Order: sequence, then C-alpha cells, then structure tokens
Amino acid sequence: MSSSPSLSFTTVLVANRGEIARRIIRTLRALGIRSVAVYSDADAGAPHVREADVAVRIGPAPAAESYLDIDAVVAAARATGAQAIHPGYGFLSESVGLAEACAESGIVFVGPSVTALQVMGDKARAREHVARSGVPVVPGFDARGLSDAEIEEEADAVGFPLLVKPSAGGGGKGMEVVADAAALRPALSSARRVAAAAFGDDALILERLIARPRHIEVQVFGDAHGRVVALGERECTLQRRHQKVIEEAPSAGIPEDTRDRLRTAAVRAAESVAYVGAGTVEFLVDADAPENVFFIEMNTRLQVEHPVTEEVTGLDLVALQLQVADGRPLEVEPRGRGHAVEARVYAEAPERGFLPSTGTVLLFEAPDGVRVDAAVETGSVVTGYYDPMIAKVIAHADDRATALRRLDDALARTVVLGVDTNIGFLRRLLHDERVVAGDLDTGLIETLLPLEPSRPSASQLAAAAAALQPVGASPRAADPLWGRLAGWRLGADPAPVAPLTVLTDDDAVVELHDADPGRSTVRAAVDADGAVWVVEDGATMRLLPVDRRARLQRRLAATGDGGRASEPEGRAPMPGSVVAVHVADGAVVAAGEPLVAIEAMKMEHQVLAPHDGVVHLLVATGDQVRRDQPVARVTTMEDDR
Repeated sequence: MSSSPSLSFTTVLVANRGEIARRIIRTLRALGIRSVAVYSDADAGAPHVREADVAVRIGPAPAAESYLDIDAVVAAARATGAQAIHPGYGFLSESVGLAEACAESGIVFVGPSVTALQVMGDKARAREHVARSGVPVVPGFDARGLSDAEIEEEADAVGFPLLVKPSAGGGGKGMEVVADAAALRPALSSARRVAAAAFGDDALILERLIARPRHIEVQVFGDAHGRVVALGERECTLQRRHQKVIEEAPSAGIPEDTRDRLRTAAVRAAESVAYVGAGTVEFLVDADAPENVFFIEMNTRLQVEHPVTEEVTGLDLVALQLQVADGRPLEVEPRGRGHAVEARVYAEAPERGFLPSTGTVLLFEAPDGVRVDAAVETGSVVTGYYDPMIAKVIAHADDRATALRRLDDALARTVVLGVDTNIGFLRRLLHDERVVAGDLDTGLIETLLPLEPSRPSASQLAAAAAALQPVGASPRAADPLWGRLAGWRLGADPAPVAPLTVLTDDDAVVELHDADPGRSTVRAAVDADGAVWVVEDGATMRLLPVDRRARLQRRLAATGDGGRASEPEGRAPMPGSVVAVHVADGAVVAAGEPLVAIEAMKMEHQVLAPHDGVVHLLVATGDQVRRDQPVARVTTMEDDR
C-alpha cells in the first residue's frame, strides 16, 4: 500500500472502536494510509478489527483496562510503526495524558495541543478562560474546593433551578437538574459519584438552568499557522438526559444574527487557545429569546454528529484532521449545501425506560440511499461494557422537510434483530409536530414520556408464528396433517391443537395462530433462548414462547387475589455493575426508596424498594449482576415476626 502523496503519515493507529473506528479507517484507506486497530477481548471479532490493515489486542473487556490504557495504546503504536494516533471521540480523545505520551514517543496526536486540552477539558476553567475573551457564559460558579454548605450559599445567590455538572468530561454524564435547595445535596452526591467513575475527577460546576434551552454547537477547525474557521452550526437540541438523539445541520430556524453571533463566539473561543484540529464549541440558546447565546463547553475532538456537517459541506473532516496534524495549512472556505439530519440508533428499550440491551445481533440490514455509520453487522455481539450506540443513520436533502422524510423512510427500512433498539421511538420523534416545525427545546423528548408498551401487529404475529413453526414442539411442526386435524380423546369431544403462546416484554401473553405472513415485509429470527425477534417498519419486538404450565400459572395469578401487591425482590433492570448501595442491611425502607445503583453502558439506574419493609441486601458495591437478578429483598414486618 502506497502512502498518501499529500501527507507524511504512512501508518496511523486508531485508538477507538465501533462505528467511529470504522469511519476513520475508511478515510485512511482512501488516503492510502495503513491503518492499525486496537481491540479489547470483548471486541476480538468486531468489524473494525477485521477492516484495519493491522489489529493489536490491548487488554480485557473493561475500557479502563484496554481502550483507556494509555501505555497499551502507545505501545501498540510503537510496535506497528504508527507515526500518528487518531483517538476518535470518547475514551482518550480529550486525554492530556495521551497527548503528552505521544509527544514523548515522537508520535503525532491527531488533536489539539496539550494547553488547549488542559484549558478546555475542565469546564470551570474553560468558562473563565473564554469569558476573558469576550465569549458569553451562563451565570454560575465553580464548586471545586467548596463544602456543601458553601455550595448551597452560592447556589442561592445564582438562583434555582440549577444544572449541576462535572468539570471534566462530557456527553451529559453526571449532570443533574436541581429544582430547589432541598434537592441540591442528593444531586451533588450523585454527580460526584458519576464524575469520579467516568472521568477520575469529581469536581463540579453549577449553572443557572435556562427554562427552554436549545443546544447548538459550532464546528471549528484550526491549523498550526494561526487560522481558525467555523464550518457551520449543528442543532443538537433533541436529547434525553443530556444525551443527544437527533442532530441536524444547519440549525432549524434560528435568526441569522444569532447564527452569526454563534460562529463569531466559537472562533473567538478557539483562537483563545491557538486551537489546532477539529473542535466543537457548544452553546445554549434561549428558545424564547434567541438573542441570548451562552457558551457551555468546547469539545476538543471530533463529534459523534460530525457526519451532518460533512454532508452539508462536502468535506471529509477526518482527512482535514490528518492534514492539520501533519502541519499543513487549512485550505477550506466555509460553505453549505442543503440540510442533513442524523439519528443515533441505540441498543436500548425505550418502553422500559431506555434500558440498555445486550445480545447477539441476529440480523442487521442498513437501508440504501442514505449514509449509515454502523458499529455492528449480522453476528456482532453487543455487550454491556461500552456505549449502547450501534449505528448512525444520516439523510441529506435540499431542504429540511425532505431530509426529515428521507431519514424517517430510512429508519423504517433499518433492520436490527437480536437486541432492542430505539428506532421506533426515533420515527415517532421525527413525526412530532414540534420537531417538524423546528420549535425545539432540550425538554421536548421528556414531554413524550413515559411510552406505552407496543403490541405486536397481526403481520408481526404471523411472522413470529412462521419463524417458530419449524422448531416448535407441537405435532403440527412435524407434519402439516397434524395441523389440520383436531385431537381425538376417548369419550370426549375432539380437542383443538393448542396454539403457540408468547410473552411480550411487558409480560402480556399473546397467542400465535397459524398464519401465512404472505408478502409482509416483517423480518423475524429466533435467538439462542428460543425467543423470536420481529421487526416491522424499523420497530423491533421480542416474543418469548411460554409453555402450558406457565400459561396456567399466569391465568391463576390473574383470577386470584394475587397475594402481596408486589414481589419482595428489587431486581436489576439490566446487566451491569453495582456502583452504589444506598442503604444498610436490615434498614427500614419506604416504597420507592433507592436501594442500589447499577451502571452499564455509561448509564446509572436505581433499584427502588418495591414496598415498605426491612431491606436484606443480596449484593455489594462492585458486584456484576444479570438482568432481572434480585439485588435486595424487602420483607414486611409480618414476614420478620
């Protein structure tokens, strides 16, 4: 393989995984540059490992022991002769330690300088720094070094509601909304715990919460010759728990003077640290007063949502990163063409509170006619070790309305079987009249929750019956004749053949009768547990066959008094790690009181007491738990007598 005629790099190591690793490798291949992938034990069979020219194992499954291991990453670069390391996003992409290790080893870090990383990597320091350069910031304060009592004093001065967030890191992790003074201390405790676990730093900042904010960011690029340009803004307002869900470029319907103000402030912020490479300056814009623009933070890396900027500018941002990292001048002029919208496809169950989903992807089919950056393929295993985003679907058109329609159509044709996904929810979001009109704020998604459980359609049931038929234990599966004849019994009327019965995710029992799926577009597949997965118009459902005994038990439970109002166990809603135990063994608790916190895929979930009583802990901090595993038992006073 020959090297690129325009760059000095012949080999580049990609210090990441999933779709971003595949996307970077794609550009390296186009430039004729040898690519080196790194992988953990959990990713040994991942697509990015196979697609790279060379792949190096760097550790076991946990990210802290592999993708976050700076020494292992740099050692892999040295061993393979890589002249540069591209960190992608997340993991080590904003790591001062990696940038310094690269400099010591004579390896180019495809990112900004150590100084820029240090200034912008700490939200509190970044606020103070850019404010001195005339960039507007949200009213608030740095809580580093302050006691909880002192924080309460400062918070009262700023005024509620407030947003508590970690100084280090990003992605919405650790952020807590505080409505009043009474909720402040629990929020501080939770934010510190998440920040320490995710970023190794529990320092916090507190800011005034804007009632109807829009989250708009500007893509900036700088070179080593002092030039910084803004390549346009992106609308990232549609988010849940501060995690972006749908992004678009350009922003939807903001005034031109606001657009100009955003770009000017973004360039000023980047110039203040002599920024080199791709960066994103994030702002809050008051939806009710768009002239109010406030700096949030600067992400010193490529963003997840960079494809929408690529679609409207026609630029390859990874190629530009490599160019400026090689010391070349930035020779681009900002321009835009049409509108692009991106949807993040997550392995999660929206109707179960967006719980992450793990398992083997039985079937993955990407829609044609749009851009799809996917982390998975048929046969991939989605684990609980990493972020649950498995693909991005991006549509481009001359105007926003057409781009939204194209994205909706593409999502309807996206097939994922074997894990739950949020595709059905994404389609619902795209049809919301406020989204269509561009009347956005960061609280919009919360107004659609909670979601009602979906019921399988007739075509999904038919596809499920057809998929289960060959493996069913019923005589009709062995010979079609048995399916046409009633059962004979001595001295009794003929008994009909029992239909297949399945259980939905919300415990609804559904009968599957013989049916011909005909020309239905529903796809179905059976997993290792015997459950059948069906997908229709992008929405996936898991149906678990239940036997006669289980059906009888459910009927008895439905017709009886049901015993106690709730079962005594608090169960893990997903596979993960116990990161906190909130109560002592033997404590008296009230219904709904948090017992245990479980983390998986960078998300923390609380297990609550099912009713009043005495708690008996079944796990400890650090334990790994399975989905539905009991983590605590709450007994009533009568039980304990």
